[in-house]
Amino acid sequence: MYTIRRKIADYLIQKKSISKMMESPVDLSQLRQRPTKRMIWGWILMAFSYVIGWPAVAALGALAVWYKKPLIAVIGGPTIYVISCLVFILGAWLAHAPQHLGTLTKYASQAFIRKYSTKSKISGPEEN
Repeated sequence: MYTIRRKIADYLIQKKSISKMMESPVDLSQLRQRPTKRMIWGWILMAFSYVIGWPAVAALGALAVWYKKPLIAVIGGPTIYVISCLVFILGAWLAHAPQHLGTLTKYASQAFIRKYSTKSKISGPEEN
C-alpha cells in the first residue's frame, strides 16, 4: 500500500499544475476565522436538507401505501428530493463551502505529495 501511494505521488509531482501548486504553500487563515452568521445559516440549511431528503421521501412512500394513492410517491418523492438538493446547494453557497473545500483539497494534496514523493525534495511550511 505504501508503494502505491509513493507511485501516485511521484506521478502527480511530474504534472506541471501540481508542481506549480507545490511552490506556494496553502493559506489556512480563512479556516481559523470565527464563523459568520451567513456560514452558520449555511450549515443549518445543509443539515436541514438531510432531514427533508430521504426521510420525507420515505414518509411520502408510506403515505402513498396508506392511502393507496401511488401518485403521492411518484410525484411527491422526486419533488421533495429536488427541493432537498436545492436547499443543500443554497446552504453550501451560504457557508462558502467551495472556497473552503478548495483550500482543504490543496492542503491535503500538498501534504500527501510531501509525505510520499521521492522524485523531489519538497520542503513543508514547518521546515522553512
